[in-house]
Parts: sequence; C-alpha cells; structure tokens
Amino acid sequence: MKFVRVSYENQIYEATIHGDDVSFIEGDKYGRWRYTGEVRPLDQVRLLAPVKPEKVIGIGANYAAEAEELPETLPDLPVFFLKPSSSVIGPDEDIEIPELVGEVKFESELAVVIGKEAKNIAESDVYDHIFGYTIGNDVTAPQFFHEDGHWTLGKAFDTFTPLGPVVETGLRPEEVYVKADINGVETQNSPTRLMIVPLAPMVAYLSKVMTLQPGDVILTGSPLGAHFVKDQDIIECKIDEIGVLRNKAVRSSVSIES
Repeated sequence: MKFVRVSYENQIYEATIHGDDVSFIEGDKYGRWRYTGEVRPLDQVRLLAPVKPEKVIGIGANYAAEAEELPETLPDLPVFFLKPSSSVIGPDEDIEIPELVGEVKFESELAVVIGKEAKNIAESDVYDHIFGYTIGNDVTAPQFFHEDGHWTLGKAFDTFTPLGPVVETGLRPEEVYVKADINGVETQNSPTRLMIVPLAPMVAYLSKVMTLQPGDVILTGSPLGAHFVKDQDIIECKIDEIGVLRNKAVRSSVSIES
C-alpha cells in the first residue's frame, strides 16, 4: 500500500494512492486508521513529504561497488549522523543552496520509515517495527564537514532532505535498485544487496543508542555515483517500486555567517 501526505484546497491530509486517485484517511496511519470516503484525482492534489519525522538518521559510506568488495564482518562502529526535521521537503520542492555553500552533493537512498517504537530490539524483530519505505535524497555540503570528521552540519541545511513521493509498505527492501538521474542522465543504479551494513543490523544497532519513534526515518546509504550538482540541475532519485523523487537545485540569496 502506498501512503502519502497531500495538500488539497489549503489543507493537509493523510491518504493512500489507488491508481490515479488518492483516498483520504483519518486516525493514526501507524496504528488504527480508516478511510473518510473522500477521494480526489491525484492530479488535483500536491504531494508533500510523506512523513513528518521527529528525527532523520543517516548512515555513511554504506555501499560496495560490487559484491566481491563486501566485507566478511560488519564494521564495529558504523558511521551515523543526524539530520534535523527542518531539512525535510517533499517532491518537486526546490533544494535551496545557501549563498556561502560551495559544492553540493546529492545522494539517492532507500529510506526506512519506523512504524512502532523501537528500543533495544533484536535483529530478528526489526521488520516488525518498520512501517514502510520511501526515497531520500541526502543532500550534502562537504565544505561544512568538521575537520575531525563530524558530518551533521554539512547535511543539516533547510531543504537538504527531500523525501517521497510515497511510503510503500509492501516493499521487499533487499530486492530493489537505488537509482538517480541528473538532468535525464543516469548517475546511480545499484542493488541494495551491496549495502555494507544491511537493514536489520542497522536498525537494531540504532535502537540500542536511541529510541526510534513512529515516523522516524533512517537513510540507509547511497550507492556509488552520487556527485555534485549545480544551480538549476534536476535531480531524480528513483526506486521503481516506490516511484521518483524529483527536486531542483536552486541557488539561494540567504547567506551563512562563518
């Protein structure tokens, strides 16, 4: 099932997509909900980021180029970072590059949406706590990485976490390909089986550090092929079973004081 958040006549609704229509729902989509009976054509609503996460957690350097390069054992301490909820935008919204930011990099990723509170869970229980999956674009300004390796600041700017277009609850995450096009030219296309830290150990590990809440998002890493983008570039992050997350990079006049 495909869950969305939409704007219609200046109001925001939770909904599901069925063909070319959206069916509005009420209640808690992570728990008990029901259809309201209101249905609108998809082309009459505006898709928003499909979730409003309390926190977005990213994992860095998580793809091998090919299966032969996957390590025999998992890293003792995976590289994780946080992105603020203020960085989240939806499909077709502009990624604003602040004036003093130089190069900006996009990263197409499979994003996990938590559906049930997860604290100190076992790997075998991870999938019981996942609501579904969407696409994330982990936009990054590497010049703001701290010299000691801290990544958060370079990933935290407003609009630097596009999510969408839908949350797909029926996905088999180990069988999909993460892709991306820049201005119509493919730059990424890798299977999730090339993840260095797979989903189950990733989510279980995080649940031992922090309590994961319904709606929280985990960006699972970007395949090789992500690169820098410039003003007016169109970025399309793709997972066939979910859809296309399309955003444009736009230079902003907002300055950042150093």
